[in-house]
Amino acid sequence: MKVTEYFEKAKGRTLVSFEVLPPLKGGSMKAIFDTLDPLMEFKPPFIDVTYHREEFVYNMRPSGYYEKTAIRKRPGTVGICAAIMHRYGVDAVPHLICGGFTREDTENALIDLNFLNINNVLALRGDARKFEGKFIPEEGGHEYALELVRQIADMNRGKYLDDNIENGEKTDFCIGIAGYPEKHFEAPNMETDLAHTKAKIAAGANYIVTQMFFNTQAYFDYVDLCRKEGIDVPIVPGLKPITKAYQLSSIPRNFFVDIPTELVREMSAAKTDAAKKQVGVEWCIAQSKALKAAGVPCIHYYMMGDAESARKIAEAIF
Repeated sequence: MKVTEYFEKAKGRTLVSFEVLPPLKGGSMKAIFDTLDPLMEFKPPFIDVTYHREEFVYNMRPSGYYEKTAIRKRPGTVGICAAIMHRYGVDAVPHLICGGFTREDTENALIDLNFLNINNVLALRGDARKFEGKFIPEEGGHEYALELVRQIADMNRGKYLDDNIENGEKTDFCIGIAGYPEKHFEAPNMETDLAHTKAKIAAGANYIVTQMFFNTQAYFDYVDLCRKEGIDVPIVPGLKPITKAYQLSSIPRNFFVDIPTELVREMSAAKTDAAKKQVGVEWCIAQSKALKAAGVPCIHYYMMGDAESARKIAEAIF
């Protein structure tokens, strides 16, 4: 079933979804199952699985020169999605990114997903490589998420890259995209950011999942701005509890979001690691209660492998 169909079927009831990371190369599905098993009692209709582009490492050769090697540290997104659907009977939402993919790679990935009866995708540009100052697309790949959305929408109409394909099978992907309550860090202002979002909706995107935020009012303001711009698709809030002191600096640095002064003060005042974690969990619970009271279609939790915190939050809300 499509993500948007779950929202329609819920008839105003707030759903819950979780996002998992593929294990590091050499890991097993057990880590994913151990994370998700305790959360299935909350009946998430779908689980997101992230995708990570390749990274480069430099290995010294006997000659003394360094050899540049591309590796993918967290492979397996498509296989993990299939395993989740088989084990739990819930839908999986693989993330598709521009980085590291040619258009043909994207098309082949979508064909595989279609064969597996996976009909939901989250279309993202993805991040720049760590050593690059800005995002650089793969040669023959997409530079922007808008282009990725258009390719998926084309396949939904039976249009493939090879113009010689006639009467190609029409896929039926429900397309999610990212939204930014505090605007995308590369956008000069919110107006420009919303214009990009509106273009992706016009191209065929069906719903929005937001970047994490810690000021709940920022989400409500963002939704209001979207509606004023004529963006009327479901907007799913994405939440993550801050559970460690170092995240007060790492999360703003990596995700370009603000952390409210009150949360920083409470985290800083907590004396132990356990106390700091409890502060973050309670803050996320308070956010979740406010969002559920407002009737959001779904609350999406970025777990980052922390199933324990996700369970505590879900127990208090669902």
